[in-house]
Amino acid sequence: MSTRVALVTGGSSGIGEQAAIALQQAGFTTYAVARRVDRMARLAEHGVTTFAMDVTDDPSMVAGVERIVAEQGRVDVLVNNAGYGSYGAVEDVPIDEARRQFEVNVFGLARLCQLVTPHMRAAGEGRIVNISSIGGKFYEPMGAWYHATKFAVEGFSDSLRVELKPFGIDVVLIEPGPVITEWNRISRESLVATAAGGAYEEMSTKVAAAMERGDSRMLGSPPRTVARKIVKAALATTPRARYPVGKGAGTILRARRFLPDYLFDGIVTRVYLR
Repeated sequence: MSTRVALVTGGSSGIGEQAAIALQQAGFTTYAVARRVDRMARLAEHGVTTFAMDVTDDPSMVAGVERIVAEQGRVDVLVNNAGYGSYGAVEDVPIDEARRQFEVNVFGLARLCQLVTPHMRAAGEGRIVNISSIGGKFYEPMGAWYHATKFAVEGFSDSLRVELKPFGIDVVLIEPGPVITEWNRISRESLVATAAGGAYEEMSTKVAAAMERGDSRMLGSPPRTVARKIVKAALATTPRARYPVGKGAGTILRARRFLPDYLFDGIVTRVYLR
């Protein structure tokens, strides 16, 4: 069998960058894509092929998948990692920004699933790895739109998993806890800026401080930890439906599963607002 081929979105930094490197080192012919090719220069040193793709632009996604199939004849693994966190009070976040959050985190992911599925189905095998979050199972104040997208990714992936199983295509969810990347910093800075001078300014400062704690080595995990889990999911003969990963991920998900809402609300309030 020829070398397996992987496509990783959001490859310019953090989890996507580390996942592309790890997949290449695991023996995949790996393509990494992002809007800014210049930020993926480091990946070329590891043998990863990079090119521009915007997951909010359909022609860009169509052309990207067509290029890989033309060059390699296949796409074995899709890692849908592109995404961002837009934080702010529901009252404050413009609805256009909320729509963009869904375009990037949900509809871009879904469109790439549509584009690779015919090729995987023709091959009788394939694997779609969607990067969700523990944020797809729990919630934070000031994070309604971000969490809504991750809840959507969870439901979408669960349905797609059953739908594609008869064709030999596995759909896997990766659910990271806090990860030490620029994602956290950008999200909390945007949160504070959005709330400045308004009714939620004090609340935003508290939430941002709680988010910043996730960037510490005590609470957060490096992106390579998530990358290793992605490779595990890509290589597993029979992958699990979901892989929580990182410090505290399993604990938080178990607490959400077993605690009644009012108790979990109290925990969230203590962590983020006091």
